[in-house]
Amino acid sequence: MSRTALYAGSFDPVTNGHIDVVRQAVRLADKLVLAIGIHPGKAPLFPAEERLVMLQETCAPIAREANCELICITFDGLVVTAAQTAGATLLIRGLRDGTDFDYEMQMVGMNAALTPELLTVFLPASPMVRPITATLVRQIAAMGGDVSSFVPKSVAERLKKRFAAKGA
Repeated sequence: MSRTALYAGSFDPVTNGHIDVVRQAVRLADKLVLAIGIHPGKAPLFPAEERLVMLQETCAPIAREANCELICITFDGLVVTAAQTAGATLLIRGLRDGTDFDYEMQMVGMNAALTPELLTVFLPASPMVRPITATLVRQIAAMGGDVSSFVPKSVAERLKKRFAAKGA
């Protein structure tokens, strides 16, 4: 039986924390769908198309090595709807700490009420990536800080160019 998992997020930008979750998720599924949530009220640093490219270039080699098919998509509705559309039976969620756990448990309850057949799997972050958040990465990069230990090299280069273009 083939297993499809969906891992949703804003991925703005892709961080080593996201990569850590992907490394674990490809061991659980035959197909991993990375789904970028698009929210009209939010103004992301990178457009969705560029985030798709970043996900593909950083995660495709990991998936290939694990013999897992990788698909990168965007969605603008409920994550459970995106999971159903993708044929996913597993919803992957990364956990850094107890605060994440409390929030994610609420989401599990709501998602289970909406789509009982979708199973949520929590993947704990490795100790080295637990403090990394995309928000902190954006803030550090915007102030000219070195984010190379928090994001893949290609993402660090994109951040540097993005903030150089903004005159930061």
